[in-house]
Amino acid sequence: MSKVQDYRVNRQIRAREVRLIDDTGQQVGIVPTQEALKLAEEKGLDLVEIAPQAKPPVCKIMDYGKFKYELKKKEREARKKQKEHQIEVKDIRMKVRIDEHDLKVKLKHMREFLEDGDKVRVRIRFRGRENIHPELGEKLFKKIVEELGDVGEVEVKPKKEGPFLLFTLAPKKKK
Repeated sequence: MSKVQDYRVNRQIRAREVRLIDDTGQQVGIVPTQEALKLAEEKGLDLVEIAPQAKPPVCKIMDYGKFKYELKKKEREARKKQKEHQIEVKDIRMKVRIDEHDLKVKLKHMREFLEDGDKVRVRIRFRGRENIHPELGEKLFKKIVEELGDVGEVEVKPKKEGPFLLFTLAPKKKK
């Protein structure tokens, strides 16, 4: 889906006369459209209407293919920059009775996400009889916050939703 608007080119231009800009960027002035087309053809380039709303419309002599390519390139670059500034929320799931090594692996991933500027949503799952021991979840929460305190801070405090204890960590603001 490209947002590059379609410009009128060569014979598509309907105005009788146009304000002409040549291929070097110099203003030629107001000339009849046929004469402008002739000048463009002599140079082997296209006549492109760049400001159709102006009275008379502004046309420029240029290579239309190259012009469209440059516009698409700028658009791609703008989209790329826009994507760089978006913050993603990464999801990490674990059980209350997680093994020490598994916890270290999860903490390593969370640390990487926070250092990259992403937020981390942690879901601690309680199964069966683990539900009657919410202090286990609190203990795990405190351990995670303690381990990641240098790179992240709690954004959403832990809350119990069904069989999960949910909380969100955000990267620390750089001073």
